[in-house]
Amino acid sequence: MGFEYGYSAADPKTLVIWEAQYGDFVNNAQMIVDQFISAGRAKWGQRSRLTLLLPHGYEGSGPEHSSGRLERFLMLSADANMRVANCSTAAQYFHLLRSQGLAADPRPLVVMTPKSLLRLRESTATMAQLSQGKFQPVMDDPAASRDRDAVRALVFCSGRVYYDLELHADRRAASDVAIARVEQLHPVPVESLFTVIDAYPNLQRIAWVQEEPQNMGAWEHIMMCVRAKRPDAVPWEYIGRPRRASPSEGYAGSHRLEQERIVAATLGLSHALQERGAGESGARSSARQ
Repeated sequence: MGFEYGYSAADPKTLVIWEAQYGDFVNNAQMIVDQFISAGRAKWGQRSRLTLLLPHGYEGSGPEHSSGRLERFLMLSADANMRVANCSTAAQYFHLLRSQGLAADPRPLVVMTPKSLLRLRESTATMAQLSQGKFQPVMDDPAASRDRDAVRALVFCSGRVYYDLELHADRRAASDVAIARVEQLHPVPVESLFTVIDAYPNLQRIAWVQEEPQNMGAWEHIMMCVRAKRPDAVPWEYIGRPRRASPSEGYAGSHRLEQERIVAATLGLSHALQERGAGESGARSSARQ
């Protein structure tokens, strides 16, 4: 990675890409990340469009092959020193790389690239999607946009967990839950987030869903930026793994159970709202009697 960074700094017009076989393999290059990629611009005025591709996604492969340590890159992100993204479609990935290659003021780019999406039909792109459009930092729920008044709960997520939610058998029943994707994690597209939120007039709950434990992933970084921009906003709920020392489970069976719990809690936001509404209605009826 040190060689790739040096090459990109010496020739800023060239798009140089370094890819790890698994995201956690970047651990051995942490010195280069800390000393050069995150701080080279501030310390020495170096320009680099070096792009890191770090396979990241909880796919049952155990703690050593799950996490690109997304939270480390977000912790190092400040003053627009680099971009961090987690794309969910081939078109998004293409437009992101194209913008990285054409940027007039180059900065490093870190891309979380879930391996499971390489073969997932729903994440593929048509030629029209590749030849038109541009990278979208936030993608709204295309289905919910047809009836925004009916949405009561809005879920934000990033990366491959979107498909765990959207393709689940119980998704159709949770028709009043909208699922939006945050494709760019730094700089946090706060205005785009609130544009999506403001498009749903009857929201009662907002949640951030992630595969990573609560002390990892993007949760704390996103919340810090949202609260700084809109401290009066509706509080966001967290759905994901609890705080842990290890990135993920070491057994495939435990992994599947935990993923199912996260999905059930997310899609269950709809059921919880209905139960709360019924409870409040019953309480008012008893009070009148």
